[in-house]
Amino acid sequence: MTSVIDAHDAAAIHREAQVLRTWQHGREALNVALIYGGLSAEDRLYIAESPAEQMSVTALSESLIELGARFKILDPCDPAFIRDLVTFDVALSNLHGPYGEDGRLQGLLDYLRKPFCGSGVAASAVAADKILCKQSMEGLGVPTPAWHTWMSGNAARWEDRPVMVKPALGGSSVGMSLVRDEAALAPALERAWATDPSPVLVEEYITGLPVTVGLLQLPGGVLAFPPLATQVHDGEFYDADAKLDADARGTVSVTLADLPAEVLDMLTRHARTLWEGLGCRSAARVDFMVTGSGTVYALEANTTPGMSRESNYVTGAALCGLTHTDVVRAFLREALTRPPYDVPLPIPVLDSSTSVRETAA
Repeated sequence: MTSVIDAHDAAAIHREAQVLRTWQHGREALNVALIYGGLSAEDRLYIAESPAEQMSVTALSESLIELGARFKILDPCDPAFIRDLVTFDVALSNLHGPYGEDGRLQGLLDYLRKPFCGSGVAASAVAADKILCKQSMEGLGVPTPAWHTWMSGNAARWEDRPVMVKPALGGSSVGMSLVRDEAALAPALERAWATDPSPVLVEEYITGLPVTVGLLQLPGGVLAFPPLATQVHDGEFYDADAKLDADARGTVSVTLADLPAEVLDMLTRHARTLWEGLGCRSAARVDFMVTGSGTVYALEANTTPGMSRESNYVTGAALCGLTHTDVVRAFLREALTRPPYDVPLPIPVLDSSTSVRETAA
């Protein structure tokens, strides 16, 4: 089991940060592929709606500059993406949703023998699929709201209580609906299916305080950030508009969760259980709902947390005394010190005169 670093142990965290800085000494010339682009509906939404200063790719670029690394932003929608990718020392992706976050990009990077930041194929795939993740939570003994699935063409099942309807893949609440009456259920299911044509998750709607717990792999173990409460002031739930807050209306506030010590401990314990059980590495964020009576329900796990300056994940790291650059340094160290696979795969040779599209034709 991975060693645990206490979020309240400032001296230990400071030592970890010093280990990271010592490791980086002499590696300032790292050549980093910063992968970002409109591959998924979620990322296209962020690119279209978010000011540049609020985007993860901007903050990541600034930290890589501070580290002295050489880097280039690679768009996965560019036909030259794979040909360019193989020329870098390490890949740092902040793609979200299908193809970028769900194990497919991670599998490509493994095949190309390219070190990359973040969880591997299996953890990425299970965490990204809300239904597989719910099944894993149940198997690991982590409480989660009651749920069932729906497939297009089947009758809608209404159980006379509010539900959240969610596409299985994708984040930022894209295609998600809060349904309070039977008449609204069928349109919500079709909306989710249109977002992702795979089984739709229908989850019991739990009222309470949304709480998130970030986790970061440091040289000496895994650090769980203090639980943060994310309260929505203008809207029924933490939807895409609230998460984007592109016009800075302040519709969401993020604060330390003001909860009894035993509830805070339970949140951290469940987050660590999912980290271990899913096989996460480098970084993760687990989202919960805490009811008024203190009952904790896990909603989902995220293996590619947002890295904008104002994100929940970065806010949690700052509360532990870690800067954005410290976090990026931890990502890079984990990727570059991870033992490589020892399997007899050829390293692909990509002819620069032949496009990927032509090769696939």
